[in-house]
Amino acid sequence: MSAATDEYLLALGRYLFNSGYHYTAVTPATHEFNNARAANRRAADMRDIFGWSRPFERATLSDEEFELMHHAEVLLPHGQVWRSALRWSSLSGLLFAHSAYPTEADDSVFFGPDTYRFASFIEAYLQGTDEPLARAVDIGCGSGAGAILVARAWPEAEVLGVDINPQALRLTAINAKLAGTANVKAMHSNLLGDVEGDFDLIIANPPYMMDTQERAYRHGGGELGAGLSFQIVESALKRLAPGGTLLLYTGIAIVNGHDGFLQALRERLNNERCSWHYREIDPDVFGEELIKPVYAEVERIAAVGLTLVRDS
Repeated sequence: MSAATDEYLLALGRYLFNSGYHYTAVTPATHEFNNARAANRRAADMRDIFGWSRPFERATLSDEEFELMHHAEVLLPHGQVWRSALRWSSLSGLLFAHSAYPTEADDSVFFGPDTYRFASFIEAYLQGTDEPLARAVDIGCGSGAGAILVARAWPEAEVLGVDINPQALRLTAINAKLAGTANVKAMHSNLLGDVEGDFDLIIANPPYMMDTQERAYRHGGGELGAGLSFQIVESALKRLAPGGTLLLYTGIAIVNGHDGFLQALRERLNNERCSWHYREIDPDVFGEELIKPVYAEVERIAAVGLTLVRDS
């Protein structure tokens, strides 16, 4: 995409924000259920177009709105009607652009209930600390939601959003401009491999599902999806500044009441110079995944939060 296209996309985001647009992203299952209703087969307003990803007729939009979509290159023909290539969702008074439903492409940028739980996890930390912050990074930044929340709280800090997905980096940069967080920088990096220096704060909301297509935005790898989460812990242990904090929000497959990720953390962190706290944030997420053969022995998937602080 060109710089001009991105400016039009930013203008579209500002237009939606100034018009009072608001949409709460839901799980794919809830999204599918809502869109399957007969009354929802066609979009009637902005929320239907840019939130629910419903097809719409030309008459649904004004000339200005249609032209903005056209120049932003998010206007997709859909038979005799149209669809938007992106969605916009609301979080903490901000708007975030992310991939349209369904998120099937390899370079999809996910935003959903996990993003809201991740944001709450970050905001709880921000409210409970007055420690100065000079440098932070969001590993696997996706839409940039985590990086932007940190940057808004610490406008003088350098905040990086790193990802291996060029589309995620593009949308992070646009969302940061829309939020007015000029201190966010989107950079390509696999974990922290292409980034130098240490960090006062590392945050991450990595994918944790077992995806047969191994799409980067969804597949966690390793033992039942925990592989990438554990890699992030390893990276953080090497790159946290003294007194620095890792906030890791992820999902863990629970087998016969056993949390294998927690056990692995206990073994790995036993001799590390750090303190850490681990808790279940939501005991049951993405239950629809349990019908898949790869989860045959899994009784539930839990959303968990790890707060790790390196000794000063």
